[in-house]
Amino acid sequence: MKQFIILIFALVTVVACKKESKAVTDDISTVPNIEAVEEVIDEVVEEKPSVTALKAELKAKGFETFDYVDPKTQDTILMQKYFMAFLKKGPIRSQNEEVDKGLQEEHLEHLGRMYDEGFADLIGPFGDDGDIRGITVYNVPNKKMADSLANLDPMVQAGRLAVEIRPWWCAKGQFLR
Repeated sequence: MKQFIILIFALVTVVACKKESKAVTDDISTVPNIEAVEEVIDEVVEEKPSVTALKAELKAKGFETFDYVDPKTQDTILMQKYFMAFLKKGPIRSQNEEVDKGLQEEHLEHLGRMYDEGFADLIGPFGDDGDIRGITVYNVPNKKMADSLANLDPMVQAGRLAVEIRPWWCAKGQFLR
């Protein structure tokens, strides 16, 4: 809840600053009044579903969730089970350079499609040359679906990569900073 309130204040500040900046250069009569700011807040609040509605929607789609009470803030945080796919070096590493380049392009297209279609929320390679090459965090209801999507990756199908899927809990709506 605390993060939501901070987001609302940030949004209002940005909107107010943009309008105020434009007002200085255009016409002083366009400076936003409190009613305009409250209208923006109301629009944002209306768009965000309640935690109860979100939990019901996730449950209907087959997702697992639980509530966690933050000991510091006493806020109730909705936790959701995601699935983390570890992309590891596969058994077949000897394709030629041309094949490697084509597979890499198809691999990136596959991962981009997973993100665009809402199946994956975090995707990226590791920055070393270890056995685990990268991760994909799948936002799907079960391990079988995450495994199926990960195994559609052309690099996995060619044997360049192998997949290990692990369940992972994260606060719903949490973001990287």
